[in-house]
Amino acid sequence: MTTNRDYYEVLGVSRQASQEEIKSAFRKLARQYHPDVNKEADAEDRFKEINEAYGVLSDVDKRARYDRYGRAGLGDMGGHPDYTVDIGDIFEQMFGFGGMGTSSRRNQARRGRDLQMGVTLTFEESIFGTEQEIEFERDESCSTCGGDGAEPGSEVRTCQQCGGRGEVRQVRQTFIVQMVETVTCPMCDGRGKKIEKLCHTCNGRGLERKRVKKKVSIPAGVDNGMQIRLPGEGQPGSNGGPNGNLFLVVDVLPHEYFKRRGDDILLDLEINIAQAVLGAEIEVPTVDGMEKLSIPAGTQPGKVFHLRGKGVPRIRHTGRGEQKIMVNVDIPTRLSAEQRELFEKLAETLGTTPQPKQKGFFDWLNEAFGG
Repeated sequence: MTTNRDYYEVLGVSRQASQEEIKSAFRKLARQYHPDVNKEADAEDRFKEINEAYGVLSDVDKRARYDRYGRAGLGDMGGHPDYTVDIGDIFEQMFGFGGMGTSSRRNQARRGRDLQMGVTLTFEESIFGTEQEIEFERDESCSTCGGDGAEPGSEVRTCQQCGGRGEVRQVRQTFIVQMVETVTCPMCDGRGKKIEKLCHTCNGRGLERKRVKKKVSIPAGVDNGMQIRLPGEGQPGSNGGPNGNLFLVVDVLPHEYFKRRGDDILLDLEINIAQAVLGAEIEVPTVDGMEKLSIPAGTQPGKVFHLRGKGVPRIRHTGRGEQKIMVNVDIPTRLSAEQRELFEKLAETLGTTPQPKQKGFFDWLNEAFGG
């Protein structure tokens, strides 16, 4: 295609535009009218027109002739898309990623991959924290070759085909432009060097799999499913990049009678009917040991007592939650003759007419646990 429009008009720039402005305008229009992106009927013709204009204005000699003599001054030089465009550059501009990658990206520092493993704790360990030895696998620098991938004593040379970049540029001609593709060097498989003999331990990777033992501190207050990050304990980075992280996923074993709800510890406690009616001073278990608890006379089933500061340490704040103790009254199912006689005498004084309750069992649960 040969356009009759002024090349500056085609690219939408002034005649005083710099080469950088011309290049920027071309990229913008190429993104807009590339046939792979724009499905309008005239998109392909517009794309060819844009390329023709850029083919002249991007060349200093052609542009000077065009500015002085117009299209007639170009002769056989004008308007032909005989220049080279890096497809990776254009595709990155159009789609936000490099189509074929570039040498700088291949050789840039990259952070290592993160690892994850589970760690099992007792209920008490999750409350107070602990120190635990863990064992896991990760890649580390090869102990035989020191990380260069070569058998000790073997010669290592810079790859002649890619010059150590690990990539080569291949040019192919399309109906519009020459496209430059950056691909992995077939001579060195992207290493950038030729190794006479690969290391027998790592087979040229420069890394070997090793089992690692570490002592780690588990903070107080962790709960099921929480993750503890160990910086730099993951897979090694490449090209001088930092190591990844190791994440420990917490699994807390259930306790015999304690349960956890947020920062609070829950305990169901049974007292006998005499203690509920007459009141009592009793001892109850907590994660810190036995604590005294005063049961007032006339305590009803479902009554909740609060022991402040006996719950879970708050991870992001100071202090601890509380222990909530729900009292249940143990109704005996077997009575001695003496106990039966006493209850019968008591029943005569209490009457036999049932009384409806304003609050039921689920009301007590809601009050106790904030449901």
